[in-house]
Amino acid sequence: MSAGGALKNLWANAGMLVVFFALFAGVSVFVPGFFTLINMKALAVSVATVGMVACTMLFCLASGHFDLSVETVLAMSGVLAAVVTGLTGNVLLGALAGIAAGGIVGAVNGIVIAKFKINALITTLATMQMVKGLGYIICKGEAVSVVNENFFLLGTTAIIGVPTPVWITLICFIVFGILLHKTTFGRRTLAIGGNKEAARLAGIDVLKTQFTIFLMQGLIAGFAGVIVASKMTSGQPKPQEGFALDVISACVLGGVSLAGGVGTMTGAVVGVLIMGTVANAMNLLSIDPFYQFVVRGLILLAAVLFDRYGQSKKARR
Repeated sequence: MSAGGALKNLWANAGMLVVFFALFAGVSVFVPGFFTLINMKALAVSVATVGMVACTMLFCLASGHFDLSVETVLAMSGVLAAVVTGLTGNVLLGALAGIAAGGIVGAVNGIVIAKFKINALITTLATMQMVKGLGYIICKGEAVSVVNENFFLLGTTAIIGVPTPVWITLICFIVFGILLHKTTFGRRTLAIGGNKEAARLAGIDVLKTQFTIFLMQGLIAGFAGVIVASKMTSGQPKPQEGFALDVISACVLGGVSLAGGVGTMTGAVVGVLIMGTVANAMNLLSIDPFYQFVVRGLILLAAVLFDRYGQSKKARR
């Protein structure tokens, strides 16, 4: 194989991984304070929530859909967990309430999209608004403080020096990576995204698979919301602006196709790390948040263009 062919093969199989290593090396050299132990921990914690939700967003995208409601599910689940914990004094009950609420939203999305065949954009935009309103209603528009210190264990503790949210995210990467690449469910997800009608004719229960994907997405978003509330030591009703787009951008940067049928967990991890590294570097350089929005938008646009280029190249073969 020629040098040019080898480079093309490397880019096709690990292009974004090469980009990440180049980015990481460049930022380490040129951004003061980036490559330090304390900042590496901060970087890991900052990408933990996005990484966790990206694990299931990958399944949504690979099946040909996406979910914009995750950012409001995060806020609402955290608020509900804080409220229930405060009322009952039981942290486990509060956490389960937050996770269950996310699961209910995911189930609604799954039923409407899979059963009634309503566009995912319209469906998840609608549930995003409804869940946002419910979050404010539950707490009457105010942050919910928690006095039970056990509530903070998931978000503020560390195991072997590594923050607990990071461990949880790593577990999610492994579990959902195995689910995608080593199980029938993962193969069915990719098959549905590649050609839904062909998947149906092959005997795949498309409705059940799509419903399960959105249910998983809701449950993980709810769990992530509980962890965020634990980390912040309170339930915050205001959603994290642009969180859903950050998750989708990370997945697409990692090679997950917006058209469905293509995606790897390794790619999603790399996309999450690229997004996190860029955001961390901008914060260290004290770049104005308004300009950071511009950069995040450019990254999303670049990810979409790469995806479109990949689809066009595949169609020409």
